[in-house]
Amino acid sequence: MEDLRPLLGGLPLTWSTYAFAPPANELTRAVSREGHARKNLSTNNPTHQQETPPSFLLSYDYEYDTTMAEFIRAQIFGTCFEITSRYVDLQPVGMGAFGLVCSAKDQLTNQPVAIKKIMKPFSTPVLSKRTYRELKLLKHLQHENIISLSDIFISPLEDIYFVTELLGTDLHRLLTSRPLEKQFIQYFLYQILRGLKYVHSAGVVHRDLKPSNILVNENCDLKICDFGLARIQDPQMTGYVSTRYYRAPEIMLTWQKYDVEVDIWSAGCIFAEMLEGKPLFPGKDHVNQFSIITELLGTPPDDVIQTICSENTLRFVQSLPKRERVPFSQKFRNADPLAIDLLEKMLVFDPRKRISAAEALAHEYLAPYHDPTDEPAAEQKFDWSFNDADLPVDTWKVMMYSEILDFHNVDQTVEEGEASGQLAGPQ
Repeated sequence: MEDLRPLLGGLPLTWSTYAFAPPANELTRAVSREGHARKNLSTNNPTHQQETPPSFLLSYDYEYDTTMAEFIRAQIFGTCFEITSRYVDLQPVGMGAFGLVCSAKDQLTNQPVAIKKIMKPFSTPVLSKRTYRELKLLKHLQHENIISLSDIFISPLEDIYFVTELLGTDLHRLLTSRPLEKQFIQYFLYQILRGLKYVHSAGVVHRDLKPSNILVNENCDLKICDFGLARIQDPQMTGYVSTRYYRAPEIMLTWQKYDVEVDIWSAGCIFAEMLEGKPLFPGKDHVNQFSIITELLGTPPDDVIQTICSENTLRFVQSLPKRERVPFSQKFRNADPLAIDLLEKMLVFDPRKRISAAEALAHEYLAPYHDPTDEPAAEQKFDWSFNDADLPVDTWKVMMYSEILDFHNVDQTVEEGEASGQLAGPQ
């Protein structure tokens, strides 16, 4: 397969970063106040000793070790980015609504990593729950086509940082750089569906699958990321969630009652974008989005229309002019007939008739890569027992810290009230 390295240049890195330690009097106060710190959540090497005075110290009163975590600050995109001294060569990668991502070098493993800052995760119960959900999912989902978590820590300013493997680019950048050849399209789609089969078997729906959430390295290895919006597999699931271009029609039609099929629709939109080199349904708003979909797929079947719960939405759909379906062979004139056949099975109005990830993997179009012995399902379902909980921020803090301790294999002997106070960090 052709080398992708020429496409993996990434963004121009013109942002400056810097690191500094507080003045000596601040260090003195910090050491005096937090001298009993016994846990460095940023490293799996408890014997590593810092050679310079720590800039900031985490106060976690656990009988674990006497290591004190040194934090270094950098200004990225106008945002304070705090990392432990384990990570160097910080460079910005991207910024989203909920976090900032930088690349760095892990001095412990000598490997490049991506560090995602979750901004102010404890500012509201909603953000706390969202961060907790993403952390739990990253810990649970262990698959070759899912981004893996290598470290996590809470900074002195109470921001949470997820550290994952670093891949060279994402599918969005690849698609905007040049058309993809058939073998790339096949292999990327295969890996997307392989990852989705695993995710769905764990009882999880991604809900926000799009090219920028699909990472690719120079060997064409692909990994799905950004599970911040993921939810339980539930036919009563509600919400207006996924990015518009890749949003399944059942979300627009009902805003409720959707399941794993929404990810298959999104994957189908991505598949079509790889074939055409541009988004298939580039709607300006949700009304225009639905109209564009009907221009290709025709008017929804009556049994689909009858599932619409909102009277306003029902009236809107019924007011649209009747449209006939456009043959995919006419829309995608240069595509492989097998690709068209699979795409037609993915982009179906009725989610009940949409192909599943497991079925799609067995489609003839993906035969060059399909191996039923190497397409694992999850060994156990994800535990969503917390999902309906309406908890205060302090409780989410304790739960979050418990998950971090579990990730670092630390015995949890502290009482919840004590842990909640310690999570606040230096005052």
